[in-house]
Amino acid sequence: MQGESTKTNYKDIFSKAVWPSVMIGMGLAVFQQFCGINVVFNYTTAIFESVGFNKEDQLMQTVFIGAVNLVCTLVAIWQVDKLGRKPLMLFGAVGLSILYIISAILLQQKSAAASWTLLAAIGVYAMTLAPVTWVLISEIFPNKVRGAATSIAVIALWLSYAVLTFTFPILAKRLGAYTPFYIYACICIAGFFFVKWKVKETKGKSLEDMEAVFGH
Repeated sequence: MQGESTKTNYKDIFSKAVWPSVMIGMGLAVFQQFCGINVVFNYTTAIFESVGFNKEDQLMQTVFIGAVNLVCTLVAIWQVDKLGRKPLMLFGAVGLSILYIISAILLQQKSAAASWTLLAAIGVYAMTLAPVTWVLISEIFPNKVRGAATSIAVIALWLSYAVLTFTFPILAKRLGAYTPFYIYACICIAGFFFVKWKVKETKGKSLEDMEAVFGH
């Protein structure tokens, strides 16, 4: 009896009652990666080399990025239940789109000031999309399929990460290191409307309440 109650039926994921929330979870996962911030983590050297930073400066930027990411993630953990998931996601999408456009302009001008706007983008991401996406993915699915649905969303997230990290050097080589940030800004604007129209606030709701919130 115990094994029967814990067994996951993946067919349930495709039911009319569950599939919409699975699509939202996958959309959030893909957006978290396609927003583009991980190219700053993974290609720090190439990005800052394009504006004339030497090896020592590039190393310092890596340290700053790690420190900002840590501090802002702690702030997000502290504030997520106070401010709510949806407002943080919306703020993150808008904040990143603005910072990306400014960063792209500065990178195109080969201005060292791009380091500050990209650090600000790291901070915004760490306080919003980075942790809140994981919180939402863990909350929005009905109990009976939560494990299976979460695994599908996580697979979508890591596949998106692979696509992002694979395409950036190609785009940067052909179009310049600054051009992808215009693309990521557009993705963030699209992500803003996706969150605004499709994602419901889950602050203060128990896992049992989620089925009513998302209409399961």
